[in-house]
Parts: sequence; C-alpha cells; structure tokens
Amino acid sequence: MATRIEKKIVGYKVGEKDEPNQQPAQKAAAEQRDDNIVRLHEKLERPEMLIGSTYKVKTPLSEHALYVTINDIVLNHGTEHELRRPFEIFINSKNMDHFQWIVALTRIVSAVFRKGGDVTFLVEELRSVFDPRGGYFKKGGKYMPSLVAEIGDAIECHMRMIGLLKDDGLDEHQKKLVAEKRAQYEASKGSVEPAGAGDFPEGAQLCNKCQTKAAIVMDGCLTCLNCGESKCG
Repeated sequence: MATRIEKKIVGYKVGEKDEPNQQPAQKAAAEQRDDNIVRLHEKLERPEMLIGSTYKVKTPLSEHALYVTINDIVLNHGTEHELRRPFEIFINSKNMDHFQWIVALTRIVSAVFRKGGDVTFLVEELRSVFDPRGGYFKKGGKYMPSLVAEIGDAIECHMRMIGLLKDDGLDEHQKKLVAEKRAQYEASKGSVEPAGAGDFPEGAQLCNKCQTKAAIVMDGCLTCLNCGESKCG
C-alpha cells in the first residue's frame, strides 16, 4: 500500500526487517519492567535473613561428619520473576585436619554464587576431583572419588531441590527395563525378598555412567540397575 508524503522530509531511518513494530510508549513500559527485575550480581547486598538447608556428609575418611549449609537468596519475591538462588555456603566439622582448604573452598564457592549467572558448572568441577589415596562408596553403592566430590554431590542435591538443576530421571522405557532386569536377576538367584530401591546385588559392578555399584550381567549384557545404562543399547 502506497503512502503519499505531504510534508518535507527532514530525516529518515532504515528499519530492520525483523524489528518489532512497537510504539515508543510500549517500548518504554517494557524497558521499565525489565529494569525492575532484580538479578543476582556481586554488588547485591546480603539481606539480614536467608533461607537454607544443611546436609550431613559422613565419610569413612573421618570419624567426624561434615555439615554443609547452603543459604539461598530469593529474588523478585512475590512476582512472576521470583527466583531462589544459592548465595553462600558454610562447612563445619569437629575434624580440624581439613580446616584451611575447607575455609578457602567455602569462600571461593560463595564468591561464585554471588557473581550470578550459571553456577551449575561447580557441581561437575567438584565431582571430578580425585583423591590420590582412593575414593569410597557411600550408602546406596554410589562411588565418591574424594571428599571434595561429596561436597559437590551435596551442592548438586541442593540445586535440584531449589529447581536450579532439573532432575533428568529415567523415562518410562528405562524404568520398565530396570524393573525387568532386577526381577530376572532376583529370580535367577532365588531371592525370597526383593531388594529395596537403594539396594543392589553384592556382585554388582561399578557403572561408568552414574558411578554406582549397580551393574549386573544378564544374558551376556552388562546392565545398570540404577540408571538403566546397558552395553547392549
């Protein structure tokens, strides 16, 4: 549709093809709404009170347990943009052998939390730390390569609890496969009582995917009873 210009042209602007056709008032309102959204950054002041959770970490490396406390800050409370994000971490124990590096670790992790952005990478970084003296199996058969890795596991548990990490659990097909394999194994071994959800056979091997001692050989195929990983696809 052609438009006739009645007045003298005093200026012009070349518009982008995909530029949204918004009125100045609409753009200003949208920008104002964005400005009102509080985002986590290092200059954000700590509130007087924070909500959090404490996780008990008991390892065979020490007779005393570690207590990992993660406090969260709630941003944009009561709005559609409300977010709960980790803000600081504290680790306490009666065992003073690891005092120096634990204090250093908590300060660095807290600084990363307060920086904002995607902090989920911390989980993978901490869980990839290996103790040269060897790791251990925690309750349920999950392998922990070091004490630092178990702290990372506690942080992952907390991030899943607040929704920062999504739980990528087994789909229906994998759950069905795991249940069938467990039933077949128990029947072949003549088990009277079925194993619980966190109990796996004594002869189970370590699964390379979920690091849990839950992989068994059935029909010549190594299958994990925890995550469903199978060498046969």
